[in-house]
Amino acid sequence: MDSSTASTSEESAGKIVASRSSVIQSSRVCGLSVFRINKEDLQRKLSIPKYLRHAIRDSIRSKDVNAAVDRCQEGSGGGREAAPDGPMVVFVNSKSGGRHGPELKERLQQLMGEEQVFDLSDVNPREFVDYGLVCLEKLADLGDYCAKDTRDKLRIMVAGGDGTVGWVLGSLTELHTQDRKPVPPVAVIPLGTGNDLSRSFGWGGAFPFAWKSAVKKSLLKAITGPVCHLDSWHLLVSMPSGKVVDPPHSLKPTEECSLDQGLTIEGELPEKVNCYEGVFYNYFSIGMDARVAYGFHHLRNEKPNLAQGPLSNKLIYSGYSCTQGWFVTPCTSDPSLRGLKNILRMHVKKVNCTEWEQIPVPKSVRAIVALNLHNYGSGRNPWGSPKRQYLEKKGFVEAHVDDGLLEIFGLKHGWHASFVMVELISAKHIAQAAAIRLEVRSGEWKDTYMQMDGEPWKQPMSKEYSTFVEIKRVPFQCLMVNGLLE
Repeated sequence: MDSSTASTSEESAGKIVASRSSVIQSSRVCGLSVFRINKEDLQRKLSIPKYLRHAIRDSIRSKDVNAAVDRCQEGSGGGREAAPDGPMVVFVNSKSGGRHGPELKERLQQLMGEEQVFDLSDVNPREFVDYGLVCLEKLADLGDYCAKDTRDKLRIMVAGGDGTVGWVLGSLTELHTQDRKPVPPVAVIPLGTGNDLSRSFGWGGAFPFAWKSAVKKSLLKAITGPVCHLDSWHLLVSMPSGKVVDPPHSLKPTEECSLDQGLTIEGELPEKVNCYEGVFYNYFSIGMDARVAYGFHHLRNEKPNLAQGPLSNKLIYSGYSCTQGWFVTPCTSDPSLRGLKNILRMHVKKVNCTEWEQIPVPKSVRAIVALNLHNYGSGRNPWGSPKRQYLEKKGFVEAHVDDGLLEIFGLKHGWHASFVMVELISAKHIAQAAAIRLEVRSGEWKDTYMQMDGEPWKQPMSKEYSTFVEIKRVPFQCLMVNGLLE
């Protein structure tokens, strides 16, 4: 048990505070108050001029920006219309939020131009970036001041879970790499199960009960709320060739597989390797928690009738974890339920350090999590709020979502994890790191389990060669709209 004390402390203005009660926060954020918003005034603030909406729509549909721009110029009158105060584009995951997804989409279309609301089953965010935004940028370059003003002030709302928000943020990273600025900041309507990303930026952890009236307040906050920064983390997995892995959606094969040369690799390397890469915003984990998530994920796919909503998902997840040995790990002989120390070697770069340092893996730990946000597992804060004296003793600093550091902690078994999740104790603090290198090699284990931002996978292991996982901060930060009421 860690010696740190989980104490509550007030954050300074502008800092992001995780909410302890998703329902209460969702109600506050989404505006269940006597303050009423005029629908027509909100429409004027949000609605992009019709000719620009049609140009964006036609560019995405035809995948031909030039043709859409030519048609737009013929009928636009040179961009004499004024841009709205808060031009907004919304991406809706209509499969999230139970039966409310399609209704929410329809409600949003009533509050702004219909062409400004995209169903992710029809239009993915990368298409919007490659065609819709390019259309606005080309019109701006041709002297259309309304298009330029709209592009500069544009914000994006995402109605979905953390995975959907990450999908949109990942697509917007192309704007950084192509130097197409400004990058639109992102606001959230939480429709997922955990909604930890939404919680961390003040948008609540649950779909509000009175959502029809709450949507207007959410949209107003999305165009007026302050913009905050969020670190994102690049993950590279290098494994011996010949091993078969079924990666999640967020992990893609890559031919570029260069591990950091500042750390010497002990032992022989295989002649050929397979590499996968991805980006996460909340956490990466390895061990028992990922194993339970992997089993639950496949159970839900095999029996989709079980997934009726966030509450039922949480209940089924809790019950399923009891069947996987997570609560009896201290007295089991199954090699795959033993401590990670048997298969894992960890190196990190600490704050303001350029050299790799090996960090011992605690013997009792069966799951290791590298956490970026204050929220994990549906709004819990396993890192806790350590006192200043403890931070100084351990060489830690106060954790923030934009500090360039990951908080690494361990979970011992199901009972320990349960006490951590109800915040009776904090997790086993291991390190804070600006970069992480994990080396995994099989002993009696055939596979281990990993996950990032709720997407788990089974990682095969080799007895002869190591599998490496390397995590480094992406050099640019994502922009999020803070939805907390002032």
